[in-house]
Amino acid sequence: MAEYLLRLFDDRLGAKTALAQPCPALNRVLYVADGMATIKNDAAAATTFSGNSAWCSTRETMISAGSEGAHILRYELTESAAEGQGLLSGDDVSSQLLCQAEVELNPGDDYLIRCDRVDIPPSGIAYTHTHQGPGIRCLLKGGFTVETQGHKTQIDAGEAWFEAGPDPVLAYAPNDRPGNFSRVMILPRNLLGKSSISYVNAEDAAKPKLQRYTVFIDEFITI
Repeated sequence: MAEYLLRLFDDRLGAKTALAQPCPALNRVLYVADGMATIKNDAAAATTFSGNSAWCSTRETMISAGSEGAHILRYELTESAAEGQGLLSGDDVSSQLLCQAEVELNPGDDYLIRCDRVDIPPSGIAYTHTHQGPGIRCLLKGGFTVETQGHKTQIDAGEAWFEAGPDPVLAYAPNDRPGNFSRVMILPRNLLGKSSISYVNAEDAAKPKLQRYTVFIDEFITI
């Protein structure tokens, strides 16, 4: 096993703005939270993405914004030595590190990278559960409370958090707001097209679930 770095950046590009230089080649997911972004690498023609859509690549990547700008959540998996790097630059470009965590993975092994969106209505509960791999989440709208390892964390829109996977988590939205978030996880390949969640308490597995999942990316990667 070796330590890798899973991280999330909040990137904002002004109207019709492009990066000063491309993002370097590594395992990366771009989730367009708002606006419109045109994304290009050397393996494919430029593609334009609107809000609530995602793109994945391992190659050097260029990003430019549409006429109303673009708000992008940039998830990356890289070597732990890259800590302190990764901010983007350019005229009318802002870039901020929201969250990063070291994760242990097997070098040379194959994994699955998944980007999805979870929408939980007001008062909705994600009953105590685990996942089969680590991931970073970012709250897009509303509010959220996450309880794990004896700690309770209140999360507001725009904030991000890390979940290791095997640690049991209880999470819920407030009574007056939803808990809608973007998420990227690193999972075993045998979970392609399958849920990664397991409920800690058997009785919770049979309860009605109010959360709704939208999967954007479910792709194999090699590290």
